[in-house]
Amino acid sequence: MTLREIAAERWLTVPNLLSAVRLAGVPVFLWLLLGPRADGWALIVLVISGITDWLDGKLARWLDQYSKLGEALDPLADRLYTLAALVAFVVRDIVPWWVVVLIVGRDVVVSAALPLLRRKGYLAFPVLYLGKAATLCLLYAFPLLLLAQMDWPGADAARPFAYAFLVWGVALHLYSGALYVVQLVRTPAR
Repeated sequence: MTLREIAAERWLTVPNLLSAVRLAGVPVFLWLLLGPRADGWALIVLVISGITDWLDGKLARWLDQYSKLGEALDPLADRLYTLAALVAFVVRDIVPWWVVVLIVGRDVVVSAALPLLRRKGYLAFPVLYLGKAATLCLLYAFPLLLLAQMDWPGADAARPFAYAFLVWGVALHLYSGALYVVQLVRTPAR
């Protein structure tokens, strides 16, 4: 999709407004984690982001307000929250640095494959639900990791679930990236 095509379509929709709110929350989320280390407030921002993520998709279907801009904003917000959380978690020694390297490295490889896919006549990889499952696991891991850092009786109980979702999310993220590369190799030119 070109910028001209995005600009030509309707962009002022309720789902796109929700996606813009999600995007605006990313720097707030990062500041809360790294500045005052207000994990409770950061958790609230993350939960609101998750609710608006679900709601923008529902509203797009209910109100028939699907748009290419919304299709681009939604995964962008997911990626930015993921990156912001990972950076903050590494800075605060909540997760090891190599977790970030694996996740970002996979995204770099898949992004580098896109021009090759476009040369074959395709705009993007088809969506893999495995990739969505990976994102979902990571987005479950982040609030649990925050809960595990807080001073409350459930912190020790949250920790194993947080790391389980993190490990599954990273594994599925890498596996889906490998599947995208295999698709690239096997996809014939149009």
